[in-house]
Amino acid sequence: MEILLASPRGCCAGVDRAIEIVERALELHGAPVYVRHEIVHNRHVVASLEAKGVVFVEELDEIERTDRPVVFSAHGVPKAVPEEARQRNLVYFDATCPLVSKVHIEAQKHHRKGRLMILVGHEGHPEVVGTMGQLPEGSIILVQNHEDAETVDPGEGRELAYITQTTLSVDDTRGIVEVLMRRFPGIHGPHRQDICYATTNRQAAVRAIAPDCDLVLVVGSATSSNSSRLVEVALKAGAGNACLIENAGHLESFDLEGVSTLGLTAGASAPETLVQDVLAYLRDSHDVTIREVRVSEENVHFRLPHALAH
Repeated sequence: MEILLASPRGCCAGVDRAIEIVERALELHGAPVYVRHEIVHNRHVVASLEAKGVVFVEELDEIERTDRPVVFSAHGVPKAVPEEARQRNLVYFDATCPLVSKVHIEAQKHHRKGRLMILVGHEGHPEVVGTMGQLPEGSIILVQNHEDAETVDPGEGRELAYITQTTLSVDDTRGIVEVLMRRFPGIHGPHRQDICYATTNRQAAVRAIAPDCDLVLVVGSATSSNSSRLVEVALKAGAGNACLIENAGHLESFDLEGVSTLGLTAGASAPETLVQDVLAYLRDSHDVTIREVRVSEENVHFRLPHALAH
């Protein structure tokens, strides 16, 4: 079996920063440290932090000890969340990915100019909830797909702008934006597309290997939007099949008979150790050769909040 190892893959700078924020909060304050929502969408990461004394909650009113710090997840939160934390005198650290914060800032700038926002994203995803919560209710219309883009009715005489969730399929989003620009020629958009560099690079790497693969495995959690998109990208790019797996243990139920070329990648919230575990499993069960296919280099690093910096 030949394994085509996509690169870049795995944890991005925003994920690394979010995990480091939680670990630094533990160093400075001790356990427990609370985290609102999963810090990133990966069960391995969440479980490892829980073992160190992190308590995950969905809402601030679940926090039992108000003398303990709370971290907001990398996906971002509505403005009401830090306001509630201040009212409850909670010490909080915001681990929102800077690229998500950039989308929030864009939305606020357009709103100040009186523009109605169209957000391309998935309903209910924490990033979308956080972005929509940056502005007063009714200021943002959510568009999820081509059909929504063709039928959305913002009303007459409104100046429009669009923003996008950062973890979407690059190709799908491009098509949705093209529909919006055709229907609303004066719509304002970001200087550069909001989809983050890591999402773009990981999809490009999968696109490069997929046509040669009988099967592409994407290491990541089912709750991870960017990981799920990698499966879709692989299939559209010509892979014989593509599947999302949480870890190497999931391979025990896979029938790899007939798979001569296997592609392997990981979503932007999946640690490299999980990829190496999959490679170790495949080495034990098959005669493998490994070829890394690199489409770009990444050297992005985001600074920690001042209160947590060394």
